[in-house]
Amino acid sequence: MNYWLIKSEPATWSWADHVRAGTTEWDGVRNHQAKLNLQAMARGDKAFFYHSGKEKQIMGFVSVVRTYYPDPSDPTGRFVMVDFKADGPLNTPVTLAQIKDDKRLRNLALVKNTRLSVQPVDATSWRIVSNMGK
Repeated sequence: MNYWLIKSEPATWSWADHVRAGTTEWDGVRNHQAKLNLQAMARGDKAFFYHSGKEKQIMGFVSVVRTYYPDPSDPTGRFVMVDFKADGPLNTPVTLAQIKDDKRLRNLALVKNTRLSVQPVDATSWRIVSNMGK
């Protein structure tokens, strides 16, 4: 199993929206590195759901229920989407500031490349951040 982080502006698609939807597609990704990350996902992989913008915090957990397929909102046909199921919230959201303050997480993609909308998370960082949110 691999671990990921997906980011969304809460005004566009929030954690609460995803929870209400239950399972939904993750579309609209228009960055080639993020696309490659979507293509690398396998059914059952887990991801943190991160509110970008002003909030900058991890809100909950999702899992991949359908691997990549063409994104019909992309007229070029180059980009893909996956389907995620909401698994549950963190008891306490974990902020970007908390993550940056923890030296064990200094190599996390979220710290190094804050703009990438779909990014990998190593297993050790996954456990640390998950424990921070309990």
